[in-house]
Amino acid sequence: MNKKIYAPIKITLEKDKRYAWCTCSHSEKQPFCDGTHRAHEKPGSLGFVAETNNEVWLCTCKHTGNPPYCDGTHKTL
Repeated sequence: MNKKIYAPIKITLEKDKRYAWCTCSHSEKQPFCDGTHRAHEKPGSLGFVAETNNEVWLCTCKHTGNPPYCDGTHKTL
């Protein structure tokens, strides 16, 4: 049985910078939105502003309970 692995992506966020996290999983620029959701008639991105300069793990499975950050849910899919 082959399961697709949705490992989180480690990103360095810049304080006060605006980001658009992909919510549809179709973006070619994971974990960020590239507008592909429009062609798939999916909801848009989740915008957020980094509060600090920090390395974080952003979710790619889109099932996290703490979007856009990974909470480990991908391990149970």
